[in-house]
This record gives sequence, structure tokens and C-alpha cells, in this order.
Amino acid sequence: MGQKIHPHGFRVGVTEGWNSRWFAPKKLFGELLIEDQKIRKFVDDKLNRQPPYAAVARVEIERTREELKVLLHTARPGVVIGPKGAEVDKLRNELEDLTGRKVKVEIAEIGSPDLNAQLVAEGIAEQLKKRASFRRVLKQKADASRNAGAKGIKIQLSGRIGGAEIARVEKMINGSIPLHTLQANISYGQVHCRTPYGIIGIKVWVYLGTYAETDAKAAAAASGVGQRRPRRR
Repeated sequence: MGQKIHPHGFRVGVTEGWNSRWFAPKKLFGELLIEDQKIRKFVDDKLNRQPPYAAVARVEIERTREELKVLLHTARPGVVIGPKGAEVDKLRNELEDLTGRKVKVEIAEIGSPDLNAQLVAEGIAEQLKKRASFRRVLKQKADASRNAGAKGIKIQLSGRIGGAEIARVEKMINGSIPLHTLQANISYGQVHCRTPYGIIGIKVWVYLGTYAETDAKAAAAASGVGQRRPRRR
């Protein structure tokens, strides 16, 4: 049988960092772990499951002795921040009420949503809820990711696809997906799509290249190297 493992968990401590960064004594560890889970569920329910959808793909949590920092990776930072920062202030107050601690909220923008597996999976779920043809949706999302610069993408649906009586699994692979290579930068996302005829599980793997390649691209983008000069008229 195949040995399945989470692509991010497989790389944590080798090429990827932790989504929660804090230290606690043994007595407090369980309490803080549950608190982290509550924060992530609250943010997901508030920003991703009701309009206006903010497309939050990842929540990172850092703790110090005095403060709790929540970093939101989102494709729509304007929706999270709101006019004059009203929405982010409201979110901070709600998180402080939930945890009973001083909270600092930071926003990080996702430049290419088509290269983020979680956002690709959310987009597929939205289309399936509207009863769109799943084959057309998968092809559109795969082409969009490849055009955005992905070296490969794999999408898997499982459940009563298209309202069929018998549940099944459908896969689509475009390009290469080296899941066993630790130096391969794999973005992974998983979503449960709730439809009238049952829940459809959606898993997405996006291969972005090796970590050396993606780091070099990020450094070049930050320094402006490789950008075209505007034409003289």
C-alpha cells in the first residue's frame, strides 16, 4: 500500500518552518495548542466561510511572554484590513476576547493566488458548489497555475462527484510532482466542499520548483532584477 504523508509535515524542520512558533512548559503546552486551533478555526470561519471572502490561505502564530502575534497570509489584504483599518482592528479585538491575551495582527499578501494550493482548492470548491463541470474546472485551474509559473500540479477529488450514486476518486496531473524530493517546494491544500449530495474532498499539490530556485526568484523580485524597462516614446 502507498504510504501517504502531508507534504508540509514531511519538510518541517528540513526545508520548511513551523506554522506555530512558541515555547511553553509541559503544564501549559496542551492549553496553548488548543488555543492555536481555536484561533485558526475562528479566522477561517470569519474570513473564508462568509462574504466578503478574504482568501486567507495560512495562519502563523507566534507567542512571547507578553504578546500573541497572528500573521495572516491572504490574497485580498484590502478585505482583511477594511477602510482605515477598521476590519483588522475589529478582528484583533475579537481575538483578544477569544484568548484573553494581548494580540497583534499582521497581514502578508499572497502575490500569485494561482500558485497557492489552498487558494486553488478553495476556488475549485466554489465552482463545484455552483454545479460546474468538474473536468472543465480542473483543466482551467491547472492551466492557470501552469501559466502563473508552476512546474506541475496535481488535483484529486473524492466523493459523489457530479452527484453520482457511487463515490469515486478523480485525479488530474499536469507537469511533474516530485513528492519524495525534500528540496522540492510543494504547496499543498485540502478543502471539504459541502454540496447538496454530500461532501467532496479536494486535494491540490503545486510544484513551484526547488527551494533554491524559488528563493532566487523572490530575491530577484525584491531587488527589481529582470524587470523590463519602460519603452521610450
